[in-house]
Amino acid sequence: MTNNHLQDQLFSDEGSTTEDFRFDEKTAEVFDDMVHRSVPFYEEMQRMTGEIAADFAVPGTNLVDIGCATGTTLFYLDKMVDQDVRFVGIDNSREMLDKAEQKIKSIQSHREFELKQLNIHKDMGVENASVVTLILTLQFVRPLYRDRVIQKIYDGMKDQGVLVLFEKIVINDSFFNQLFVKYYYEMKKRMGYSEVEIAKKREALENVLIPYRPEENLTLLSKAGFSHIEEIFRWYNFTGIVAVK
Repeated sequence: MTNNHLQDQLFSDEGSTTEDFRFDEKTAEVFDDMVHRSVPFYEEMQRMTGEIAADFAVPGTNLVDIGCATGTTLFYLDKMVDQDVRFVGIDNSREMLDKAEQKIKSIQSHREFELKQLNIHKDMGVENASVVTLILTLQFVRPLYRDRVIQKIYDGMKDQGVLVLFEKIVINDSFFNQLFVKYYYEMKKRMGYSEVEIAKKREALENVLIPYRPEENLTLLSKAGFSHIEEIFRWYNFTGIVAVK
C-alpha cells in the first residue's frame, strides 16, 4: 500500500518562502509518502494499533479514528479487527477525507464506515466507542483545547474502552532533546529528504505541531479519568501510549 502514492516534494523548492503547514490538497496528494518517510516505525505503529484494537473492539460499538487523514489507520484496522464494529473517521480537512474515501472504497469492505469533517478543536464528539485512535493527531491540537478533546474522548467511550495514542514529544533535558532531534533528522536524510526539505518543513511546522513532554501527555490522560495508562512505544522523540477507561 505504501508504494502507490506520490512522492513528497512539498518543501524541495529552495527559493520559495515557507508558510505554516496546512493539511490542504497539496499535502493530501503526498501525505502517505510523507508519513511513511517522516515517521519512524510508522507501519509498526499501525500494526500495534491494530492488535490492541482487535482485543478491545466490542460488537455493536464504534471504532473512532480522530485525525484520520487519508484513512491509513482505518485501512489497517479493517484487516485486523474481526468484530462487527462501525468505523468512524474524523478529520478537519476535506481534502484528506476525500483521499480516505478513495482508500476505503478500494478495500471493498462490508463494514459500515462513516467519515466526518469536523473541527477537532470545537465540534468533535465521540459516542459509543470501544476503541479510539489518535495517531500523530493530538500534537496538532492547540494546547488550549487538548484537555477538552481528551475529556470528550473519555466521556464518549464505553467502560473498558481503549485509547491508542502516538505522538511526537519534547524532552525536558535539553541535551537529550537536541540529540534526539539530530537522530530524527538523520533518519529523514536516510529516507531521502534533503537538508533544505528538513529545514523548511521544520519551519512550516513550528507554529502548527506543538509536542508535549511525556509527563504532560500522561497527566492529560489521568486527569480525564483513564485508569490504566502505559507507554507502549518509544523511539527517541516519538512515543506511543495506551489508556483504558
